[in-house]
Amino acid sequence: MQNLDDVASKYLQAPDVEIENDLIMQWYPQRVAARTGPVKRCLELGLGHGYTVRPFQDLAEEHVVIEGSGLVIEHFRKSNPWYHGKIIEGYFETCDPEGQFDLIVMGFVLEHVDDPVSIMDRYRQYLAPGGRLFVAVPNAKSLNRRLGLEMGLISDIYALNATDHQLGHQRNYCLETLTADAQAAGYQVVHEEGVYLKPLPLGVLKTMDDLDANLDAMLKVGVDYPDLCVAILVELMPKAHD
Repeated sequence: MQNLDDVASKYLQAPDVEIENDLIMQWYPQRVAARTGPVKRCLELGLGHGYTVRPFQDLAEEHVVIEGSGLVIEHFRKSNPWYHGKIIEGYFETCDPEGQFDLIVMGFVLEHVDDPVSIMDRYRQYLAPGGRLFVAVPNAKSLNRRLGLEMGLISDIYALNATDHQLGHQRNYCLETLTADAQAAGYQVVHEEGVYLKPLPLGVLKTMDDLDANLDAMLKVGVDYPDLCVAILVELMPKAHD
């Protein structure tokens, strides 16, 4: 496992594409909340930029985060004195949070880890009966990446770019590969949806009238098109035993 403080610097500054990052990070917790309603205990894997902590804390009576970088934890605590949940410093592969959770969220995590199937498999033991795991990942086959491939801007639909490497990404998912990993980890997919259908580069979108209305429409329309969206959100439950 890599030292996560080595890639932490990227998460201690504003995202490169702040508008789109904000869109996605504010949108998908709303979609999770619409599926679950209020829960007793919620576990999040990873702090990242910290954007999703407040909505998931508000959703749960008890909110716990596991984060492997002490630098990211320190930065988050200094910047967010309102937070009253629990942050555990530890690696996903070895951390042992106390008890079980009604909701576990792996938001933009699986593209980072060495063995995503093992991670998902490991956290089944921490799901309470009837509990659900939500996973969000970037989509290798998004419309904008498909266009980039056709134009020769990328050589392979799953290729990692410089920003991916800077963020510590190890893979790009699509709906098929994410579903396969979830099933290999002992889950069934009970719901899938897209996050942010992006037809044009952000620079072009910014030239359009009513940018905010257009962005909102791209989020709402994208729900039904996970194969084409910038990111994929899936809801998982453990497979029933035969």
